Amino acid sequence: MNRQQHIDQLSATKEFDICIIGGGATGLGIAVDSASRGYKTVLLEKYDFAKGTSSRSTKLVHGGVRYLQQGNIKLVMEALRERGLLKKNAPHLVKNQSFVIPNYKWWEHPFYGIGLKVYDWMAGTLGLGPSQFLSREETLELAPTLDPEGLKGGILYHDGQFDDARLAIHLAMTASDHGAVVINYCGVEGLLKVNEKICGVQVKDSMDNKIYEVKAKAVINATGVFADNILKMDDSSAESLVSPSQGIHLVFDREFLPSDTAIMIPKTDDGRVLFAVPWHHKIIVGTTDTPIEKASEEPVALKKEIEFVMHHMTRYLKKEPAYSDIRSIFAGLRPLVKGNTKNTAALSRDHHISISHSELITITGGKWTTYRRMAEDVLEIAVHKAGLEEKECITGALPVHGYKENVDFKAPLYYYGSDEKPLRSLIETNKGLAEPIHPALPFVKAEIIWAVKNEMCMTIEDFLSRRTRALLLDARAAMEAAPLVAGVMAAEMNKDSKWVQQQISSFKSIASNYLPI
Repeated sequence: MNRQQHIDQLSATKEFDICIIGGGATGLGIAVDSASRGYKTVLLEKYDFAKGTSSRSTKLVHGGVRYLQQGNIKLVMEALRERGLLKKNAPHLVKNQSFVIPNYKWWEHPFYGIGLKVYDWMAGTLGLGPSQFLSREETLELAPTLDPEGLKGGILYHDGQFDDARLAIHLAMTASDHGAVVINYCGVEGLLKVNEKICGVQVKDSMDNKIYEVKAKAVINATGVFADNILKMDDSSAESLVSPSQGIHLVFDREFLPSDTAIMIPKTDDGRVLFAVPWHHKIIVGTTDTPIEKASEEPVALKKEIEFVMHHMTRYLKKEPAYSDIRSIFAGLRPLVKGNTKNTAALSRDHHISISHSELITITGGKWTTYRRMAEDVLEIAVHKAGLEEKECITGALPVHGYKENVDFKAPLYYYGSDEKPLRSLIETNKGLAEPIHPALPFVKAEIIWAVKNEMCMTIEDFLSRRTRALLLDARAAMEAAPLVAGVMAAEMNKDSKWVQQQISSFKSIASNYLPI
């Protein structure tokens, strides 16, 4: 996936069938669906793929136990089916994760136990394993750091876990493999219209400031929390669709949960569930639900949110974490569809599709787990509106780029799937590329070369935040690794020392928000 080649394709194509604005989970899913059906497809992302919400999730591919409690059976059924399909289509990135719900009150054991048996039943043949009632001793064996005082027992259930940004990159590569043009750092500056109907977009390549006019038969706005910006670009009087909600996560060393089993706390003070999940040899704890007035490409965790998560952690863990134990803090925004409630925790995660007077198609809402179904739904509408030949969706059984079975999720480089072999061949030709980028991080120099050559990695933030997950795992270590990464990238990309210094400065400015307050 070479960026210049995709830019050249953009220039050479007179008209695309489908133009997608936004390179997060939804947009990338649409690009894969569209390209795999054989339509001429272009995807344009203003920043980097999955720069926003799609790289800042709780790392779960799940049906949504909370939505079952809310009675949203349709969403849970759909999500459980999509969870199963995603595990089949990307087995190198999606795995079965067991969870324990600790029970401290007598009624929790039957209440959550019966609910999760329903959850199992709803998953059908795509289920990941049956839920089980646990004794107090069995619960502590699986989650030894839980506070034993007052513990009655627990429930074990199964859901999916994944690496969100890595899946996003592999979806971009899947779309590219099927002929789509996908370009990061190429933001839409205006919409092209003929007789008040949209016929394309005007974009600016921020790498060289060139302007391109991209003609297309259908334009889809899949910009998540920024969907309203494109709607206003189309019609300044357009009503807002999105009600952004911020969720944060704290990252700790494994000592706070030295187990492969995650913990799910079913109800917090604000009505949300809280997870403590093992991930890349760390533990992620989150999330919060805070209404946000204005969406930002770099959301920052609020002090009250950090205090909220820390407060709930101390309730359930035997060893209380200190602020100095936090390795990283990351915040993400959910593109919730506006409702009549002021409580964003109560808003639906169902996706919403609208068509404007100019025939701009907008999709928002939803969640990572259902990205494939969202893409299918919106593409059916786009194909009909554009008068394209109808072709069957094949993504239900389409392997994602890197597809590889029987992956050891504890092995280094597992998240490259079938790309691990060519990546390792880089190391065989240059042993120096096996060197770690930092003593506290599990990433090696070869990954920098691979990301630049094959994954459209354009900045050191791209590499340290999304091509690897260094920034999310240990923000301080990522900042310390920045000069090395910038040096290797500069040599590979023929950049000068000024670029290196600018990159280091820019990354450290962003990364400082990931450190504990």
